[in-house]
Amino acid sequence: MKEYNSKDIVVLEGLEAVRLRPGMYIGTTSSKGLHHLLWEIVDNSIDEIANGYGNKIVVRLYKDGTISVEDNGRGIPVDKHPQLGISGVEVVFTQLHAGGKFNNDNYNYSGGLHGVGASVTNALSEWLEVITNKNGKKYKIQFHSVPNEKGKILGGTVKSPLRCLGATNEQGTFVHFKPDARIFETTTFSVETIAKRLKEYAFLNKGAIIQLIDENVVNEDGSYYQKTFKFDGGIKDFVTYLNEGKNTLYPNPIYFEAQSSVLKLECAIQYTDAYVENIFSYVNNISTSEGGTHETGFKTALTRVFNEAGREAGLLKEKESNLMGEDYREGITAVISIKMKNVQFEGQTKTKLGNPEAKTEVDNLVYTHLLAIMEKADNKKVLEAIINKGKLAANARLASKKAKELTRAKNSLEVNALIGKLASCTGRDNKKNELYIVEGDSAGGSAKMGRDRTFQAILPLRGKPLNVEKKRLEQVLQNEEFRSIITALGAGIGEDFNVEDLKFDKVIILADADQDGAHIRAILLTFFYRYMKQLIMDGHVYIGVPPLYKISKKNEVKYAYSDEQLRQIAEDFGKGYDIQRYKGLGEMNPEQLWETTMNPKNRTMIQVSIDDAAEAEKLITTLMGDDIESRKVYISEYANFNKEPDEFDKLKKSK
Repeated sequence: MKEYNSKDIVVLEGLEAVRLRPGMYIGTTSSKGLHHLLWEIVDNSIDEIANGYGNKIVVRLYKDGTISVEDNGRGIPVDKHPQLGISGVEVVFTQLHAGGKFNNDNYNYSGGLHGVGASVTNALSEWLEVITNKNGKKYKIQFHSVPNEKGKILGGTVKSPLRCLGATNEQGTFVHFKPDARIFETTTFSVETIAKRLKEYAFLNKGAIIQLIDENVVNEDGSYYQKTFKFDGGIKDFVTYLNEGKNTLYPNPIYFEAQSSVLKLECAIQYTDAYVENIFSYVNNISTSEGGTHETGFKTALTRVFNEAGREAGLLKEKESNLMGEDYREGITAVISIKMKNVQFEGQTKTKLGNPEAKTEVDNLVYTHLLAIMEKADNKKVLEAIINKGKLAANARLASKKAKELTRAKNSLEVNALIGKLASCTGRDNKKNELYIVEGDSAGGSAKMGRDRTFQAILPLRGKPLNVEKKRLEQVLQNEEFRSIITALGAGIGEDFNVEDLKFDKVIILADADQDGAHIRAILLTFFYRYMKQLIMDGHVYIGVPPLYKISKKNEVKYAYSDEQLRQIAEDFGKGYDIQRYKGLGEMNPEQLWETTMNPKNRTMIQVSIDDAAEAEKLITTLMGDDIESRKVYISEYANFNKEPDEFDKLKKSK
């Protein structure tokens, strides 16, 4: 037995732990983790604005792959720390769990709770420099990640100590850094990803000016690409933006702000003729996509307010029952933003608020202020539109209940009918089982024969399912393809959906790599997003990626999933090879489909996630809704109409 003594216990010092286990601090070293470095710095600047210091942030991308964040806040302290004997700015960028947010003396409201943000960005950067303007002077400090005498990389060590550059009239902080290519899979930032996040921050911080400048893109006049986000209406403008392309029941969102001794609240509400609810909540500028106590308080108050105001106005008659919460939430678009001290999030992801006091406070504030708004005479038409919408929703709920009961009754019959359609798996461990939803009977047949039946089930789709956007639940339940999916998954639908009852850990959409296949994927993802959102939120939905090409030479066969792979394989094979382009899954025999697309050892899959629920909602409405004009605008902005000939065409011509 190998001895285990105290000398075997490794003590990681400084920022060494961050480089050794970056996933613990930023989740992943993929593109998402790369952007996390930026968010840690931007969040510090946002916290300054949220606490009333400064009103401007500039994010700039440079041609050398570096990026900077500049704000006009108070600047990071430069005086020496009493315990550590180094400057405040050096403490912030070199010490884990250090910062000014552990008490409420400097920041009443903060999204950064652990004090690891800036130091993690420094640790995972090749170099980082900070300029801080403080007390009428400009100071600069530089860090880098370099090997020690043993060749081990030490991250975020001081390269050039803090020095004064002279007097200045400026205020705020400038942080410029280069992500370390030795850590990340990619060091290329996405302008689109950054723009979306900055836009959301601008909505949440009324009147703040947030700029994005990309020096990699030069305009015709020689200037750099630039976007400036500023919304004087704040979350009221946010709701208007989210409802673009939808039919609203009244022109301007209901808006109010309120404060108690516990929290500050902003709320904006507007109803549309849609059939789903969209409530987006934030705490200290952090998206709480899984809701929490503040959202619960909002929903409770909403139901009370509209039932009371509706009765007071005579819109709900004495003989009529009160409407339920889900009736009043059909078609709602609401943004709730609260700021509070001592925030408690549930879990590592900070996506669900756990503070019990937030429920009571939000309930009371929303009830008081929303009721006062609804009781005003000039809001009678708005109230009437909401009550009428709720009544229609209540009728639909009863019809949906009958449809669900009918579906449940049918399900017991359809389980037998499903036997001819669903090729079930023999394994009983739901945590290991997979359901492939396959486009077409031909591909479905190959998948059934090629799969590993111990854990892989196959459900072929016969034709395109219904586009569920702007369809009520009872209409969805009438669709045979969706009934089959609901029955196969076994976890219910809508309000009744319970992810704990899910029969499969992975739900994999497998469609052709063409326009029809893309449309089917979009329809299925829209269905999951609208009626089984938790399925996506918990990471159960995947998109299977079949190969585009088969390349063979004598007895050797290889598959390419991209033009780049095809070119590389062709170069490796030299002359005398054959190429087959797969136009559909049905062209592959069972063995090929297993080896390329279903074998866990070889397959490529994309896990579907929702990093930004508000943007996901906006995109689904744009692509799947009724507003043709907004869809045309989106396609013209993002589609590439000047596609180069693909590698298959080039290689065919060269042969």
